[in-house]
Order: sequence, then structure tokens, then C-alpha cells
Amino acid sequence: MNNLIETIRSQAERDREKILASLRVYIERGKRGEDAVQALFATTAEALGCTVTYHDYHPTDVALVEEFAGKAAIDPEQRRSVVAHRKGTGGGRSLILFAHPDSEPVPVPPGWTHDPFAGDIVDGRMYGWGIADDLSGIAAGLQALELLRSLDLLPAGDIYIANTPSKRHARGVARLLQEGLSADAAVYLHPAESGVGLREVKAFTSGEVTFRVVIEGKQPPTTEPLQTAFAHLGVNAIDKAYVIWNALKALDEQRAMRVEHPLLQAKVRRSTNLMMSYITAGDPKRLSRIADQCTLGAALAFPPPETLSSVCAQIEQAIAKAAQADEWLRDNPPKVIWDAGTTGAEVARDHPLVNAAFMAVSGVSGIQPMINPMHTGSDIRVPNVQKQIPTIGLGPLCGDLTQNGGHDEWVDANDHVRFVAAIAGIIAGWSGVRQ
Repeated sequence: MNNLIETIRSQAERDREKILASLRVYIERGKRGEDAVQALFATTAEALGCTVTYHDYHPTDVALVEEFAGKAAIDPEQRRSVVAHRKGTGGGRSLILFAHPDSEPVPVPPGWTHDPFAGDIVDGRMYGWGIADDLSGIAAGLQALELLRSLDLLPAGDIYIANTPSKRHARGVARLLQEGLSADAAVYLHPAESGVGLREVKAFTSGEVTFRVVIEGKQPPTTEPLQTAFAHLGVNAIDKAYVIWNALKALDEQRAMRVEHPLLQAKVRRSTNLMMSYITAGDPKRLSRIADQCTLGAALAFPPPETLSSVCAQIEQAIAKAAQADEWLRDNPPKVIWDAGTTGAEVARDHPLVNAAFMAVSGVSGIQPMINPMHTGSDIRVPNVQKQIPTIGLGPLCGDLTQNGGHDEWVDANDHVRFVAAIAGIIAGWSGVRQ
């Protein structure tokens, strides 16, 4: 296998300009939007001998397993996934490669120092709108097939490359899985946001739930506009919010004592956090009036194998217990609003898929990869949780992501070429190849 990976690496170096030129075409198409990117993907896939299928759906119709999002967070417009299927020669394990074609909305003016749709390469970085998130991944799956073909190699197992929307809770890959897409393993073609490029193989992601708690108070019985002298006759929602605040902080400390995952403990000495992140009450222009409603917001991260449903139940129990101990809250229970939630996932370091990825990455780059346990909510969770398909992720070195408000989004040009070679190596190691 080492000799084959070296052959793939050498061919990728020879094809460097061709690989980067075809990535540049995706960046140029990005100016015309998601449909244009998907059309290019489909044409390219058919030229490589793939069967292409189209899957239209509405994100609000996607049924989720151990995951949810409020309808207000979901873009309800019809979306499309495009799947390229390269049938294997036989005898190999099947593999899904997936990436998302949708980028962040283009602001006006974009404020970039490089043309966001030209694919300029400066000091080894290729710039482009959405290049890291996730056009590099969209291009790389088919480029890996083309790289193998240039070596007269065909996958032994079936390869499915899914070009499927993800942003704004589009959840295209979840929909495809529900429609029957399946394989022995999957790889999410997306760079790690940690900024270490191919050195990181995503094989672990924590789950997270975000929620708000609405606490009601009561105005004092007075018609006076200034209520301070009457405050003891009302119920200040801010005071009652701190009853809930303290209960949630106590839950956080209890969980920190009993919930442990070895990877997270080794990395940051803690495996779960409940972070209070939002509070609003009263009117800053009317400080002499009592707050009759207070809203708390929080997020709780948790490791696999904990499930979203069990964590939500713990939060509800903590709030209910605190409310029962308070005379006002007992009769006026706080309202919990669940905004979004995902369950975590993990593929063990000694799994054959992870072994194939480590061998491919080290063979094409010369670096020893590692698993970073500090991701939360990565899309590797979707096939893992919904269909128990072992799924990992990887991508090239990148930076200045537009999704984080950055300008001049880029990927390292040489790392993208190595990324393509690594995917070809994973196909060879996991699915096998035949001449």
C-alpha cells in the first residue's frame, strides 16, 4: 500500500496545475451561485463515467435522529443534492464522499483585497469565495477519481460523491440517507477550522444543545410610573432568573464531575460545559420599573456516547427541580425553548477507515495526522448518528473563512493538491483499486 500511496502522491504533483485549474473553475462558477456549482459538478462527474442523480427536497421535511432545529432557523426553500456514483469493479468496500456547494451570502461590497471569484494564487494561497467552505471539498472528490483514472486505477468498491447543501440547516446529506443512500463508510470533505490542514483527521465531534429559558415576573400593584418604592410588592423576573441560573450552573458542575471522555480530558481536562451566553430583561430607558420577564440563553456541549435526548432531559429536570423549590416559580413555571441540538459522534482511532486515512495523509504529506477532539457539531455526525455509518472528515489548510466574517478566504494550494491525493489514497486503502 505504501508504494501505491507514493505513486498517487507523485501523480498528484505532476497534475498540480491541472488540479488547481479545475478548482479555480468552481470558484468562478460560485459567482453564479449554488446551481452553477452543481451543474459543473454533474458535468464533470459524467465525464468521469459516473452516474449522476438529482434529489430535490425541502429542508423542513428532513426527519432528524437525535437532532433538531427550530423552524425559524431553517431556510425552507427547495434545495437540490447531486450524487455522482462510480460503480466499483467488485469486491471492495463502498464509500460516500460528501461536501456542500453552498457558501455564505455575498456582501456588497465584499471588502476583499483579492477578486473573490478569480482563484488567484498569491504566496501559495488560492483565494476564493467559499473555497474553504466548501468548494475545495466539492472539487476534490471528483478530482481524486480523476487522479486514480490517470493511473489506470478504478475503485473496487462503489464510490458515491454527494454534492449536498448544508448551511442554514439544509441537511442535504441527512435527506439522502433517508432516501436510501448508504455505504460501508463516509468521508466529509471539509477543512478543519482548527487551522492545521491535513494534519487533522476529524473522527470526533461533541454534541451541543442551545436553548432559552423564559421566566415571568409580576408588576407591583401601583399606577405610579416609578415603581422602586413598590418593588417588594411585585416579582422581579431578574431575581427569579438567577434561581434558574444557579440551578443550571449547579448542573454544569455536577456533569463536569461525572461525564468524562478520555480525549477531551487529555486535551482540556473537561468533557462537558454548560455556558450561559445570553440574558435580557427590563428596559434600559425605564430603570425605575420592575422587569416582568427575563430570558436566559445557554449552550451545553457534551461528548459521545451521550445522546441529545438524555441531555435535554437533564436540563429540564434541573429547571423543574429549582422551580418546585421556589414559591413563585412553582405556580409560574419557566418556559424552555429548544433552539437547536445535535448529538456527537466518534470513530475509534483503530477503525480501518481511520487507519486508511492516517496512512494516506502521512504518505502524501509526510506529516503524522492526529484526531482533534475539540470539534462540536461537525457534519461527520450525520451518517454516524443517523445510519451508524462510520464517518470521518479532512481537508486542506485554510483561513479567513467568510462564515466567520473574514475576508480573503483561502486554502493552501499545495495542501489542496495533497488533499486530492489523500482522498485517492483513502479510496485505495478503504475500497481497494483495480487496473
